[in-house]
Amino acid sequence: MTRRLLVALLAAAAASGCGYRVQSYPGHGSEDRQRVAVAQVANEGFDPGYEFVVSDAMRKEILRRGALRLVDDPLAADMVLRGTIRDIRTRSRSFSSIVLSLEYQVVVRMELEVLLGQGEEQEALGVDNRMLVERDLYLASADIEATRKNRTEALRRVADILAARIHDTVYELAP
Repeated sequence: MTRRLLVALLAAAAASGCGYRVQSYPGHGSEDRQRVAVAQVANEGFDPGYEFVVSDAMRKEILRRGALRLVDDPLAADMVLRGTIRDIRTRSRSFSSIVLSLEYQVVVRMELEVLLGQGEEQEALGVDNRMLVERDLYLASADIEATRKNRTEALRRVADILAARIHDTVYELAP
């Protein structure tokens, strides 16, 4: 028992010294949080269905953090998020003389617009789109299905990272 307590204390001390901390938001769980609606993301890339992955990641991030209140109806929202996936590119990153590509990199570039207010009085706020570019590496395989699965997982990780950045930006923009 003493050993477990010592290990827990050492882990807590190490985590506190690494710059990690629990983020809390004022008004967390209260009804006066900003209401946010996520409009379906548009997809101009060549990966059909990826717009649903990104939209879902954005909704999950808002629900997970609890700083903003997710609503379905854009007319009932204080802010509406509209995004567009501009480009999804895949390229080889490392090579071998035997197997050719060992790993690939997928790069997603998107744009986001935040609409404040309701109805005809909405004000569009642009977001710095340089922060809405993210990339991830995935392994190549001789099995094409394994490579496809690795790419899908990389795209999902990219969507989660972009959703976290979008949440932080929207939270800072909230009036």
